[in-house]
Formats: sequence, structure tokens, C-alpha cells
Amino acid sequence: MQKSATQTILGAGGTIATDLARDLTAYTRDIRLVSRNPARINDTDQLFPADLTRREDVFRAVEGSDVVYLTVGFAYDTKVWQQQWPALMGNVIAACERYGARLVFFDNVYMYDRNALARMTEETPVRPSSQKGEVRARVARMLLDEVQAGKLTALIARSADFYGPHNQKSVLFETVYKNLRKGKKADWFGDADKKHACTYTPDAARATALLGNTPDAFNQVWHVPTAHDPPTGKEWVELFARELNVAPRYTVVPLFMLRVLGIFVPVMRELHEMAYQYDRAYGFDSSKFEKRFSFQPTPYAQGVRQCIQADAPLSRS
Repeated sequence: MQKSATQTILGAGGTIATDLARDLTAYTRDIRLVSRNPARINDTDQLFPADLTRREDVFRAVEGSDVVYLTVGFAYDTKVWQQQWPALMGNVIAACERYGARLVFFDNVYMYDRNALARMTEETPVRPSSQKGEVRARVARMLLDEVQAGKLTALIARSADFYGPHNQKSVLFETVYKNLRKGKKADWFGDADKKHACTYTPDAARATALLGNTPDAFNQVWHVPTAHDPPTGKEWVELFARELNVAPRYTVVPLFMLRVLGIFVPVMRELHEMAYQYDRAYGFDSSKFEKRFSFQPTPYAQGVRQCIQADAPLSRS
């Protein structure tokens, strides 16, 4: 029987998944969007409502797929991650193995050694120092073990922190852009003199689609393209302020304040264990991808400009 050309996104609707759905049209017209309430991105999309915490729903969603993209974003809660991520990964792996689908897992850098963040590469030691990092290390290992055993064809597309158009869950969007737009001081956690790389979401999505449609890209880890020489916290504020034509005012929030703020704002409590990412240089090396695909990441100044241009109509509405 001829293999289906269907490419399936598990966790449709998020920033990466939405851009990914658009980018996949360069490779196929058979795109299946899977979430609790999927919404069409392209005219030919297949909408597949499912509860991905249910094993039977995962298998139904994967059946008939050629490539499966795992872009699920669970609530930013350690207990939720501990309960749901290993179960989901196990079910997705089992479904892909049963139906012969290739798997692309969109991942983050939480599992990397905190003392090696200045220049993260695909070879950076996996040595998590947070509970969320331990979860991410576990699910990545589950995937790679199946690849090594020859049971699964898969790859990991790994990204730094996000920023990009319509990405309102980005820390940069919440603490820098929104504050400056309201005439307030931006907030920066930790040390504003430390460089902090961020991946531009349209680049990440385009790269993920390209990886999923490149047979020899599988069975390895890739860093998605991210601009070189990242700004410091102070320079991030200046980039946004320049495009908004406002003064680059900011407040440095001590990292211990995340725990205090967490009493009133639960997401801040969840951010506390990841605070180490803001007290040191945070650099993300994507040269492996750039060389393989001759890809030039979007420069930071251009990315910030495009974020603000994309948000302007929403701000006026």
C-alpha cells in the first residue's frame, strides 16, 4: 500500500504550530491539525479534534501520517509536566512505531548543563538542574533510545527562548514590549548586562518544516536557526524602545523576587527554578543547521521590528 503524504501537527494552535502549518504547504497539501479545538490555517487543512492526553486519541491522530510534528505546549506547571509529558511521549512514540510515521519533536534547552549556557550546541551536556529540565531530559531520552534501538525514525528540533510576531506568551513580549508600549519601564530578570539569545519563531517553524522533509536530517538533534551575537538584557530593551520611539527605561528585577511574586502570580513561581538562565550569558549555536541548509537567521533588530509591525493592528483594535 502506498504511504500517505499526510503531515500531522500534534498540538496545533500554538505560535510554532501555526507558522509550521503555513510552512508545510511547501511540501504537501495534506496537513492534519490536531488539538482539542483545531482551527484551519490553510484552506486544505484537515481538522482533527482530539484530547492528546488520551492514548486512543493519539493513535487515531497519528494513523495514516507520514510525518508527525510534536509541538504540544502543556500548562507551565511542574506537576502537569511530570504527569503528562512522559505519558504523551510514550504514546506518540508507540503510535509512530505502529504506523511507520517519522517523528519531529520540537524541544527546548531546559535539560542542558546550567554551567554550559554561554554557547549551547547539540553536544552540550544533558545535566538538568530543575524539575522541568528533568522532564525534558527524560522525554528526549525516551525518543533517542527508540531511535538508537532502530525502532523509530525521529529527530529533535531544539530552540532557545522564543520571540516573534503574535507570540504573546514570550517573556520578552510580556516584560519588555508590553510595558514599554504602555509607557511603563520594561522589566528584566537577573542581570541586564548578560547576553541572552532568542529564537525568532518564523525561523524556527520554517526550519522545523525543512527538517521534517529532509530524510537525512533524521535520527539526530538539531538547533533551529538563531541569530548570532545576542543582545544583552539592556540591548533588548533598547531594540524594542527604538522601534516604539520611546525611552529605553527598564528595571532589573532580582531573581529572588520571582519567588515573592509567585505568591501572587503562579507563573512567576514556576519561572523561579529557571531563573539561572538570566544570571549568566545564554548563547545558542545553530551553525550545524545554518551550514547544512545555507540558512541565515533573522537578525535581532529586524525580528523586533517585525514583531511590532505585526502587533500594531491588534494594539489599535
